[in-house]
Amino acid sequence: MPTTFDKAQELNLDPGIYGTFAEIGAGQETANWFFRASGSAGMVAKSISAYDMTMSDAIYGKCSRYVSRERLRQMLDHEFGILQERLGPTRSESTTFFSFCNTVRARGYQDTGECHGWLGLRFQLKPGDPPSDIFVHIRLLDATNAEQAEALGIVGVNLIHAAFRHRGHLGLFVNSLVENLRPYRVELDMLKFHGHGYGFFDNRLCSLALVEAGLTEAAMFLPDGEVVQAAEALYKRPILLLRGSFDPVSLLHLQMLERSREVFSDSLAEGESERTIELCEITMANLLRGKTVDHVDFIDRCDALQALGKTVLVSRYPEFHRIAGYLSRYTQRPVGIVLSIGLLNELFKAKWAENLAGGLLESFGRLFKNQVTLYVYPWRNRKTGEMVDAKSFIPPEDCRSLYRYFLETGRVRPVPAGNEELMRYTGRDIRSMIGDGDEGWKDLVPKVAHRAAMHLHP
Repeated sequence: MPTTFDKAQELNLDPGIYGTFAEIGAGQETANWFFRASGSAGMVAKSISAYDMTMSDAIYGKCSRYVSRERLRQMLDHEFGILQERLGPTRSESTTFFSFCNTVRARGYQDTGECHGWLGLRFQLKPGDPPSDIFVHIRLLDATNAEQAEALGIVGVNLIHAAFRHRGHLGLFVNSLVENLRPYRVELDMLKFHGHGYGFFDNRLCSLALVEAGLTEAAMFLPDGEVVQAAEALYKRPILLLRGSFDPVSLLHLQMLERSREVFSDSLAEGESERTIELCEITMANLLRGKTVDHVDFIDRCDALQALGKTVLVSRYPEFHRIAGYLSRYTQRPVGIVLSIGLLNELFKAKWAENLAGGLLESFGRLFKNQVTLYVYPWRNRKTGEMVDAKSFIPPEDCRSLYRYFLETGRVRPVPAGNEELMRYTGRDIRSMIGDGDEGWKDLVPKVAHRAAMHLHP
């Protein structure tokens, strides 16, 4: 694996690549690598760092937030525009132009806030081409400003190098972004490609690749397929989340959400119901086919959920307390997690708390630490015909007092059953019906999801 210095050196010596750097928030940490390597005059046309807000506004225009995708776009527009205007007439036929920009909130003096930022690259695929864009959102996890600046510079060099050397292979591209960095120094929770050459590219696959590679814990997609940062989508909003494989998405899933929404809304302040965001979450374990992820299968499930107007979350969190902690990072409003009796029973199994010193008590303590409530949908026992709901559910004997406490304090709330006919069929039943050619499955799956269900199980 080449070092960061090697990458900067290689790019410096490529006569066809030339561009500008504009970095705000942690020093000129990326440009510095190219200046340290020999031959920087062959790579760097200009480097700038406009820290003062008045100076920054004068150059790039005003914006509501300085560490934002909006500011990053302004920087890229300005820097790449000037580059083409001033050097295009003499170098456009032989030079692939680029502009690298970042706007970052790094650790400050006596600063305890979250450190994060946006990195962007506007570049040409070949001389004379219209520009293409790459956007990355980064969370800086080091404790000191110096360490964060170092990590940011390494990721910046990796991004530029990957854009020119690995853009034809998404897996290589993603993994190369954190080369020469120890684990847990950064989190990359968004990667998006735009512009020339990427008109038909599905950015949901970029987000999935970040989750697969362990560079982020979760990725989120709006109903229109837009990839969003969780902090933007969830900020100060109530959340209702349904966990499942959605293989395929069924009318029962929709019914569980609808009935849970009615109960959840009762706990919200006036006006908050309209601001509630519903998430359908799929864990990575539910996407595996053997040891690998089927990307076509993943897109089909997302398409089906998004066609139903649902926001999709893909996470690396098999444990409920971890997904609760993730959501609570972005909102202080109530969070409701919708689950079946089967999943409720799973919560009392020791395997989900084996890495916690406090065992199940710590697991539940973390789960309910913030305003998290479990909304439990009933289930009919196939053998006995008995309807089991949150109130009649019997947990393991040594947890019965604990569970009774959850019910009495409203941490666990029962959800009334809807159409009981839908409760007769599991996802496995529906998959078997599709495989057997039994057309009855179409009455159990929303019409807009029929095509995706057929793709999942032809």
